[in-house]
Amino acid sequence: MFIKNEKLIDVILHAIESMFFTIITDEKGLILFMSKNYMNLFNLTEQEIIGKHVLEIIPNSVIPKVLETGNETIGDIFEMIDGRKVVCNRILIKDDATQETLGVISSATFNNMNEVEVLNKKIEQLEQINLKYKKTIKKLQKINTAPIRIISASDEIRNIKDTISKIASTKATVLITGETGTGKEIFANHIHLNSDRRDEKFVKINCSAIPKDLIESELFGYGPGAFSGALKEGKIGKFELANKGSILLDEIGEMPYNLQSKLLRVIQEREIVRLGDNKTIDLDVRIICSTNKKLTDLIKKGEFREDLYYRINVVELEIPPLRKRIVDISPLCHFFIEKFNISYGLGIHGIDEQVITRFHNYSWPGNVRELENVIERACLLKGSGYLSLEDFTFYNHKLLNESDDVSNTSDGHSVNKISLSSAKEDAEKSAIIAALEATSWNKTKAALKLGIDRSNLYTKLKKYDIS
Repeated sequence: MFIKNEKLIDVILHAIESMFFTIITDEKGLILFMSKNYMNLFNLTEQEIIGKHVLEIIPNSVIPKVLETGNETIGDIFEMIDGRKVVCNRILIKDDATQETLGVISSATFNNMNEVEVLNKKIEQLEQINLKYKKTIKKLQKINTAPIRIISASDEIRNIKDTISKIASTKATVLITGETGTGKEIFANHIHLNSDRRDEKFVKINCSAIPKDLIESELFGYGPGAFSGALKEGKIGKFELANKGSILLDEIGEMPYNLQSKLLRVIQEREIVRLGDNKTIDLDVRIICSTNKKLTDLIKKGEFREDLYYRINVVELEIPPLRKRIVDISPLCHFFIEKFNISYGLGIHGIDEQVITRFHNYSWPGNVRELENVIERACLLKGSGYLSLEDFTFYNHKLLNESDDVSNTSDGHSVNKISLSSAKEDAEKSAIIAALEATSWNKTKAALKLGIDRSNLYTKLKKYDIS
């Protein structure tokens, strides 16, 4: 039996809250959580505690020492601010894959020393409790790193997922192409999470977001004193960081031409040399590239190496735009509604089919990302209930600008027609609602704003069922 994530998190938070004098810090000793009984002891609020260094609140805290030494403390006697002595456990929170310390959870096993003598014989039970703490933390970590789902009903995406299942466990270099907003990074994640490298690091770097004079050192690292301003001990590069795992080179078409030959050598030889160094470092990295540009056009312009193109294009996944797979719009809408219900604590039950029909007629230049943003805004404004056309008036200026004619997608699917009269009615209704909202629903002022008399406004309110 599986518990839904939100319920599991709620149970875990209540469990942690119920423990004696519990505090959780990050790897720097900054407080992330403190139980209510602990806060009451200091007579401080959550706002006065969260984000502060633990020594600012608890001057005699042992947590910084645990972080520094890496040595956990089990059954340690600790004197509280009120003079009470408790038996305290401090457990390191670590990343399973990298063993990197993420923080510390500290909790009192006993809040009265008189209990210790009575319970000394139950040491084994206490050790089991500590193990449960660690398991709880691991469950929380798994929730936070849950695989990203690919939501689709179209044959195009189903075929892409089938291809990924065949090549994910290989070392083949993958090129993911598609327009901005189609979700290329999600497919890259899907490749990594379905490979035998899923427990290793997945490093992502946007080639267009890094200054051209810094991208080489970011990718390949540099040796000690490689250039002015460099760290004395040198710096590890993204490729080296991703060793044994995967690396995503997003916007590969933006990579400077002079670096492309070096990347080609990395792919061919599976080794790198840090900038300003002569030591060769062996690599075992799965390389995934993505771009929203046509690399063949860049090759013709002399902006991209043809030999590199064929090296990274061992397997190409071309993600179709949303307008070419409109059957995915409905499942995506329901997925986003579920996502935002959980994220924001909303009560949206679904979306009207009229809205889906309207969405089918829109070209979605921003693709899935644009659809997600529209659904998010509508959910936040609505709060609860079903999303209807009225909840998307903020987007009517775009949705109504599309052609009124019946059209067909490239895959032959027909697109429903919106009549000119219904489009005008929708626009008129949106204008009335906007005027009412702008005048705090003062009908006299709204009628003046619309340039009609009050009686005409009442007629239209009745026509459009606006209350």
